[in-house]
Amino acid sequence: MAEDKKLNHDEEASPLLHHQQQQPKAEQQQTPQELFHGWTADGLPMAHGSVMGQPIPRSQWNSSVCACLGQSDHFCSSDLEVCLLGSVAPCVLYGSNVERLGSNPGTFANHCLHYSGLYVIGNACCGWNCLAPWFSYTSRTAIRRRFNLEGSCEALNRSCGGCGSFLEDEVQREQCESACDLATHVFCHLCALCQEGRELRRRVPHPGFNAQPVLVMIPPGEQSMGRGA
Repeated sequence: MAEDKKLNHDEEASPLLHHQQQQPKAEQQQTPQELFHGWTADGLPMAHGSVMGQPIPRSQWNSSVCACLGQSDHFCSSDLEVCLLGSVAPCVLYGSNVERLGSNPGTFANHCLHYSGLYVIGNACCGWNCLAPWFSYTSRTAIRRRFNLEGSCEALNRSCGGCGSFLEDEVQREQCESACDLATHVFCHLCALCQEGRELRRRVPHPGFNAQPVLVMIPPGEQSMGRGA
């Protein structure tokens, strides 16, 4: 009798105890030690389901290939400059893009001269700029890989669908994207250069503006000893 009263008293004092004992273990609330099984490099707990090395979703370009004047934002004047350079002096725009992408001052002249030579040879022999795109399309691939941007194949799959199984293979996808980068430069060369220029100016500051602080030593002023009284 005494044991029955004690058992009833425990159940009345903790009415949820009996329910928790019958509840499956998977439905019980997990402790912080069970919920987090690791820590990230920033010192934050990593919950179950987080996979280290999981690919980050690709983002879209800030402007399309046909948006020659860019967007109506605070980069409007820069977009106009890019459009003007792409129409009049594509060699200058390409050299500026590569210099900004590499963030190394001095690379402008080398790429600009190489592009200008191929531009002159292509126009002299074939009547149009047919050689420079084969040299400049690698910059588009580098921009896409560096900023994890969406390629033409992925954009087509997002719009129309039907290429999901093909894009699951990273090797095949990258080969397709590289071929699309080349085709974009061959058939829409000036528009591709302008799109890359707008993208880089929104993401990377010009290397010429990355001035390093200079420590200036200022000599102390002249000191004079006071005359004693």
